[in-house]
Amino acid sequence: MTLIQTHYLPHALPTRARLDTEPVVRELLSPDISPDLMARFLIEWSARGAYMTEPVDGWIRGAGERCIALGQEKVGRQLITHAKHEAGHHLMTIADARVLTARWNAGHSRKLDADALVAQAPTAAMREYRQVHDEAITGDLPLGQAAIEYEVGYLAVVLVPRILARVREVVGQETLDSLTFLREHAEVDVGHTALNERMMEGLLGTHPQEGPRLASFGSRGLDCYLRFLADCMDAARRSLEGVTAVAA
Repeated sequence: MTLIQTHYLPHALPTRARLDTEPVVRELLSPDISPDLMARFLIEWSARGAYMTEPVDGWIRGAGERCIALGQEKVGRQLITHAKHEAGHHLMTIADARVLTARWNAGHSRKLDADALVAQAPTAAMREYRQVHDEAITGDLPLGQAAIEYEVGYLAVVLVPRILARVREVVGQETLDSLTFLREHAEVDVGHTALNERMMEGLLGTHPQEGPRLASFGSRGLDCYLRFLADCMDAARRSLEGVTAVAA
């Protein structure tokens, strides 16, 4: 067994288990979800996702620089190199939001403004998601940032493909094709997850006692992301009920 399996996963599994039990997950995967609710959820996920994604390259680079400052030169350089591949990915979520919103507006009388949706104030879960990254980077365990990415990457490779399959069934291939950010990350995060696993395995080889702390960072990040998905669903549902709508 790997050190990840013995020293990390036992502390991360309770939060991972919520990928099967969380109400928002069950609703997204339900055969009864309406096409309009799915479509509005995807708009919210893409629009609000820019806030969640824009700092990623800076977080990874910051973690790398912090590792170097703490004498962990090799892993620090790996992180800095990895950061270059994440730059600008939030622009994909914004582009997806605009395409999805245009498709919504073509079929609905209540029009939506994609730019206004992107500019919405962040929810508590969204703010906390940024905060937990910042805590990891500025503390004495900067690989906590890799643990956060490891858990959110797990969501991307395990849950997102299931959601995308439901998207195809509920709203069709054309909408699925518009989800460029989600489709790409469901594929490439397999490699990113492997990199984060190798880095954390290396740390645990010399500091096995850090397993619970790494898992705490990862679990907090995943918890924030699950609550963020629930926020997107709540916003979508309120919009459909006419409680709130961002009109052009």
